[in-house]
Amino acid sequence: MLPQEIIRKKRDGGVLSEAELQAVVRGITDGSFTESQVAAFAMAVFFRGLTGDECVALTRAMTNSGTVLRWDESDLGGPVLDKHSTGGVGDKVSLMLAPIVAACGGFVPMISGRGLGHTGGTLDKMGAIPGYRVDPDIAGLRRVVKEVGCAIIGQTADLAPADRRLYAVRDVTGTVESIPLISSSILSKKLAAGLQGLVMDVKTGSGAFFTDLDQAGLLARNLVAIGKGSGLAITALLTDMDEVLGTTVGHALEMEEAVAYLTGGPRDPRLHEVTIALAAEMLVLGRLVGTVEEGKSKALGALTTGRAGEYFSRMVSALGGPQDFLQKSGDYLVKAPVVKPFAASRSGFLSVMDTRAIGVAAIGLGGGRRATTDVIDLAVGFSRFQPIGTKLEKGDPIALVHARDETAADAAMAELARAIKITDQVPDPHPMVGARITEA
Repeated sequence: MLPQEIIRKKRDGGVLSEAELQAVVRGITDGSFTESQVAAFAMAVFFRGLTGDECVALTRAMTNSGTVLRWDESDLGGPVLDKHSTGGVGDKVSLMLAPIVAACGGFVPMISGRGLGHTGGTLDKMGAIPGYRVDPDIAGLRRVVKEVGCAIIGQTADLAPADRRLYAVRDVTGTVESIPLISSSILSKKLAAGLQGLVMDVKTGSGAFFTDLDQAGLLARNLVAIGKGSGLAITALLTDMDEVLGTTVGHALEMEEAVAYLTGGPRDPRLHEVTIALAAEMLVLGRLVGTVEEGKSKALGALTTGRAGEYFSRMVSALGGPQDFLQKSGDYLVKAPVVKPFAASRSGFLSVMDTRAIGVAAIGLGGGRRATTDVIDLAVGFSRFQPIGTKLEKGDPIALVHARDETAADAAMAELARAIKITDQVPDPHPMVGARITEA
């Protein structure tokens, strides 16, 4: 089948057969589809969409483009579980969630991605730990999951390799916000990881790929439908991304916040709420608890006793990071040479964040990619972000800007000034966790 004929058919609104979608996936995997043809296919799907059957066929083909893990022979003694977020700004939930669930008896082979569009990637955050290997082979992944209980890694060459290439192309061609491509990307990786249960964290708001609640709900239902159609136990939560999640944006800075969270330091209330909510759902899907409330209690216990931190530390060590990282993270994480406060221009209440613009500002500092080959700056970003609703006096710090030089810092502060609004009125609160979706 000629690549251009398949692309033309989808461009013109046609429905692709399973054989045609398998041909696309083969072409992406073996390189017979050029970079421009992969981009053209993604753009055609972006504008024309895929039917339910096409989504399932594309997901199945991408799942089977490489190794599909089977955990039966590993005799883990517990359920294989995971969570996936559709992407946000300051979203470091996975860093705490995987060890919390592992400490509660689950096994979490978390296949994560790098930054996509304006959002940060979990894999890039793990890259802030010196020596940490995000790309072990399949045998290494199996060993760490069995011995430790969790492993946060990237896609290996074996797992859903078609998605690996398509993901990178989507990042730089303006085709990220496609429900079919998002769904197939997420679920092909998760199905290839051999999961028994998956919780989807579907973001909505100014920092999400889908700012509209109805669109986010459509994505959540699409994910649940494809997951269930593939025999996967799956639940989706709609969560708020109308402001930075936590107090930091940037890879080393977010890792620092995660370490503080796991070791009894400050815990941002919104970050804490969504982390515990997702942990509870994972424990329910794994039948480690009977109810969501029991799951929350069990997750909190793992956190407050320090067991979750111990699991995180063991995971870091098992994957090549420092054995004392949890105790001495400040010694290992890189720091930006310029740190400047971004101050309130007037008195009032912090009322609006254009969270997407904040994510773009972090990319401008060097904390994200403009091209697939870009090397990111792990040190730059923002910290000590005040939450929406904060009462401010003129000159009060809203955030700290971490930059490579003064010019970059000033440019980022100009972006923040456009992204943030201060008003005389107290803003209405945004619920952190919204709808819970268990059926398509």
